[in-house]
Amino acid sequence: MSVQEIPLRGQRPSAELYQQVQQFYVRQMHLLDSGEVDAWMRTFTEDGVFAANGQPEPTVGREAIGAAARKASDHFAAQGIQRRHWLGMVSVTGQEGTTVTARSYVLLIETPRGGQATILCSATCEDVLEIGPEGPAVRRRHVSRDDLV
Repeated sequence: MSVQEIPLRGQRPSAELYQQVQQFYVRQMHLLDSGEVDAWMRTFTEDGVFAANGQPEPTVGREAIGAAARKASDHFAAQGIQRRHWLGMVSVTGQEGTTVTARSYVLLIETPRGGQATILCSATCEDVLEIGPEGPAVRRRHVSRDDLV
């Protein structure tokens, strides 16, 4: 998926919606980086899709997305590595009904216990978010690592 595949659709988002999306990403990244994988996976819709150019196939479904994240989180915790996802330069590109499209830049930072922090990779993140009663949830995410483009 590319920027062209997530079109500017519908109306321009309100300042309130933009703030809601920003806060969603803050919460989502904090959950993942603190190992709260069960809560993090609930930030995806039940039929959510996580695709990345570093993976051969997309991961489909909230449970499968959670299982993959749990495996990675457990691995890095056992290795004594703290991962941090910095997500910024968020652009909410449009809204149509309860669907919002957003694009952001991501830095993945790893710090081994007692070691130096390293930027592991930079990427873009393109999301289709579903805005529900409890706030946004990711319907489709595509992460494109810059080193693999």
